[in-house]
Amino acid sequence: MEPSEVVAQLWSRVQARDWVGVGDLLAEGFVLEWPHDLVRLRGRQNFVEFNRSYPEGWSIEVVRIVSEGSIVVSEVRVPHPTVGPYYALSFYEIDDGRITSAREYWVSEAYEEQGLSALAGSSQCRPHRQ
Repeated sequence: MEPSEVVAQLWSRVQARDWVGVGDLLAEGFVLEWPHDLVRLRGRQNFVEFNRSYPEGWSIEVVRIVSEGSIVVSEVRVPHPTVGPYYALSFYEIDDGRITSAREYWVSEAYEEQGLSALAGSSQCRPHRQ
């Protein structure tokens, strides 16, 4: 199976709550990192149990999957009626048909409509100068 298909299967199995199937796609020593929350989760079974125990109501909408060699990046939207929706940008390393590591960045979906003039004056849109 190509690396991009491994990740496509991961999201499909997560959506189906096929936790045995999810585990089959992960290496035994799988490591998940969420750098923005300072979280590191080690082990295939820990990842499966974490996802299995997450409160129901969510779904997975794959926006895109791109790959270069053994590195795969996915963007998914995760609607949830009480805490979502969220977007996840995930970077995976695949070896021998299994996911060995993942680094994910989760952000909430919160659009604000602003005119161009408001953005032009925002410090968030200016280059940083030292």
